[in-house]
Amino acid sequence: MLLDWDGTLLDSYAADQRAYLTMFRGMGVEWGVGEIDRHYSPDWHQVYRAAKIPPHDWERADRMWRMAYRSERPSLLSGAQVAIRRLERHFALGLVTAGSRRRVRQQLREFGLRLAFSAQVFSEDSSRKKPHPAPLQIALKLLRARPEECVYVGDAPEDIEMARRAGVRAIGVLSPFPTAERLRAAEPDLLLRSIRDLPRHLRHAD
Repeated sequence: MLLDWDGTLLDSYAADQRAYLTMFRGMGVEWGVGEIDRHYSPDWHQVYRAAKIPPHDWERADRMWRMAYRSERPSLLSGAQVAIRRLERHFALGLVTAGSRRRVRQQLREFGLRLAFSAQVFSEDSSRKKPHPAPLQIALKLLRARPEECVYVGDAPEDIEMARRAGVRAIGVLSPFPTAERLRAAEPDLLLRSIRDLPRHLRHAD
């Protein structure tokens, strides 16, 4: 079983949003919450394009976002910790996230989840981002699993498309991120209102 991190397990949209607002001010981009919500994507380069930040400034924008995010301490979504503990008793778990290795590994340590995921794929592990299937394919290799044996759980339409392109069943979960309408339109194989509902929909996850 493969899962996304931000928005699926971690309640991080408010933190992401504040970091974006700080970064945009520093970059001289006149964007507010509405623009961020409208153009949000797990591929932050898509956000930069929408904000008309030229590619030669993306590295500076990345640095400013990371600096702003350092003071943030998002929590796990309600029910996420219990769901993971129930799932890891029955399944090999993998994490496939667009988040950076340094940030997400630190958060996993803080929540006592460092050992919960046998495979961990971060943004640095593939030059091709969601919805390209490459990150998910890397995780499948690490788990030595076939696509038809796995499901991928995410909160964005890009997660659903990535799973389909990799031949993996897709489960969508509604989240605080502004993706609900597009997630429904992507028609995942199963759509959950909360991550806490995941174990009861999977065989052997009591």
